[in-house]
Amino acid sequence: MCGFAGLYALKSERTRSELHVTARKMTESLAHRGPDSHGLWQDPDIAIVLGHRRLAILDLTAEGHQPMESESGRFLISYNGEIYNYAELQHELQQHGIKFRGRSDTEVILAAIEHWGLNLTLQKINGMFAFALWDRKERCLHFARDRLGKKPLYIGWAGYNLVFGSELKALRAHPEFEPRVNRDVLALYTRYGFVPAPHCIYENAWSLPAGFRLMLDVTALHAPVDLATMMEPYWHPLRALEEAQQKPVRKMESAIIAEFEELLGDCVRERMVSDVPLGAFLSGGIDSSAVVAVMQKLASRPVKTYTIGFEEAGFDEAAFAAKVAAHLGTEHHELYVSAQDALDVIPGLPEIYDEPFADISAIPTYLVSRFARQDVTVALSGDGGDEMLGGYNRHVSAPKIAKRMGALPLSVRRVMASAIGKIPVQRWDSLARQLPQMGNAAHKAASIMALESQEEIYTRLLSQWPEPPVLDAAHLRSLIDTPDWQPQDLSFAEKMMYWDTILYLPGDILTKVDRASMAVGLEARAPLLDRRIYDYAWRLPETFKIRDGRGKFLLREVLARHLPRALFERPKQGFAVPAGEWLRGPLRDWAEDLLDESALETQEHFNTQAIRDAWQAHLQGRGNHTGALWTVLMFQAWRQRWL
Repeated sequence: MCGFAGLYALKSERTRSELHVTARKMTESLAHRGPDSHGLWQDPDIAIVLGHRRLAILDLTAEGHQPMESESGRFLISYNGEIYNYAELQHELQQHGIKFRGRSDTEVILAAIEHWGLNLTLQKINGMFAFALWDRKERCLHFARDRLGKKPLYIGWAGYNLVFGSELKALRAHPEFEPRVNRDVLALYTRYGFVPAPHCIYENAWSLPAGFRLMLDVTALHAPVDLATMMEPYWHPLRALEEAQQKPVRKMESAIIAEFEELLGDCVRERMVSDVPLGAFLSGGIDSSAVVAVMQKLASRPVKTYTIGFEEAGFDEAAFAAKVAAHLGTEHHELYVSAQDALDVIPGLPEIYDEPFADISAIPTYLVSRFARQDVTVALSGDGGDEMLGGYNRHVSAPKIAKRMGALPLSVRRVMASAIGKIPVQRWDSLARQLPQMGNAAHKAASIMALESQEEIYTRLLSQWPEPPVLDAAHLRSLIDTPDWQPQDLSFAEKMMYWDTILYLPGDILTKVDRASMAVGLEARAPLLDRRIYDYAWRLPETFKIRDGRGKFLLREVLARHLPRALFERPKQGFAVPAGEWLRGPLRDWAEDLLDESALETQEHFNTQAIRDAWQAHLQGRGNHTGALWTVLMFQAWRQRWL
């Protein structure tokens, strides 16, 4: 797990020494991702420099140092991530007479590329990764990102310089990079609260999508070009889904549960390989509890588990996590944080997320990462269970609402939606004290009642602003809007799981975890996001995901083999903080400054009136505007830091 950066100069206007200094600055901007060592490699013939910051996890010796050169000297790689099947690949390569100097997975990747070629290697490796690969023979620069987007990679132009890195900080460190906000992408960001790949908040910069690669023949590059048009998938989640469905699992239910548990065990075991201290996040929810349960079964000593709790009622799951830990026998660590502890994180969010990012749960994610890093360098997480096995509330509720509303005239649905939306969130919560977040659920239901298509419903459920408050912005398409990426013959719930996998998972969830954990030099690993689990889940009928109005049936049944159901069967809560209350209280002055009417109008980005109306409605308790306002606040805070 590391950070990398680099550049290629189309015009030789700078000396080799100047290019070296620039690449070093770009790489040093990522020191938090790799605090253990650093390296630079510069081609003697071409104006290419690769930089690397290392967080040593496997093979702590100098044999794991990067950038790394292949045995023949043809390939150079700068790489971030972990290849979990590297030992298997290494053994296979050794059968062909290939010898290895050390034990790093980086060396295995290079040997695999030399032996099988890049295309086949990408199909064989299983893990989380992003890398830049320089082919000295063909004079081609290759980029690739893992199948589900666990590791980030940005590529762009700084004048006539191709620049790339694990975070946008690296691109910004180049003196010729011009940080101009892409207005169309800003609209996309305010809709979702994150910037989906291949888009980037800056003009002339892009994020390589999950499962994509990019090949650049540097001898054919003479001027900056649109890199997004040159990116192509080496792994297509829709094709993988369709291939999996052609091989359905036809076994007894008990056999499927046992088989899935064995598969999960394999994925967890591979992610427990580490030469540094290892632990796990434990929220007490189904996903993390299942991962920890399997970890503890495989471990020879108590697993170190970490959770944080909040003092505010309704936002604390630490007590559930403690009970799970006690039953499993882990070495449990919990930290209760105050509202002030969480508030203190907010000013640093634009530095951690150097692209606007508005998932409020980034705050507790950072806090638990910082807490775990005191003892361990690697932590397993439960990320992926919701997308793979139908765990989000929308997977269950949206199909029900769509089915019931479809029988009513549109005019009736509009009246119902308006009536529900006029009742404040707090009022709904007080009417249903036994149902956490009832107000939010009611308002979400109202927002989709009058919509016609499943795509519209899904987009609205994911949207913070149904109509982005950005002036003069064109509509940009994401992967879920692209015809070649649209699934056929799936239920509405399964379509949402697939859409979540290609949009929400890499854009929000994995971005959140990567930046928060790497900000403190912690490697986060997600067993449930193994490609084998993706394939297996799509070989099963929907009833193994959603049953009796609840998601993650298969994971629940596996967990029931390790825990009493009373310890995990409860309404989904999520990793939340009371941001709505804070905006009316301790964060009000901060928000007022960022949402100042004259400042918004001077920037000429936003529809100031729409934002001010939402702010006033929020202060008066009319409607649920926290998510929408947070997108603007995080952009404004990001703008203050970076522009």
